[in-house]
Amino acid sequence: MSTEKKIQHSLNDLIEIARDGSEFYTEAAGKVHDPALASLFQQMAGHKREIVTGLTAEVAAAGGKPAEHGTLVGSMREVYTRARAALGHTDYAYVSELEELEDRLLHAFQKTIDDQDTPAQAQAAARKYLPQVTQCHDTMRDRKVALKHSH
Repeated sequence: MSTEKKIQHSLNDLIEIARDGSEFYTEAAGKVHDPALASLFQQMAGHKREIVTGLTAEVAAAGGKPAEHGTLVGSMREVYTRARAALGHTDYAYVSELEELEDRLLHAFQKTIDDQDTPAQAQAAARKYLPQVTQCHDTMRDRKVALKHSH
């Protein structure tokens, strides 16, 4: 596999997961009851869109074709969360699932950075967004813990 294809493959995985996050945060913002939580979700969706835009530009600059959709896992998770939310656990259910999505995204970024087979350009692109990914992860982890203790 050529370096360009490896860059495309590595970064497209991150694009797909971040796109899942953006779409899921946007949907969740319209479903939760707490206005502050809805505002946080909109902000987090914006962070994911920034990551998608930046990584899309990196893939294009490397001569690749950027991913245009999210993942199947992301779509399935949204269906599962909507079902859980319908049972009356709305705010916590969304926070819990979004925190898991943040875990998945953080793990994917770390894997891209740590994988010896990942081209340096893809590792650099992942490193560039890692602080933002880590901050979003920590925010949702903290929110999940706070909500769990308030129930």
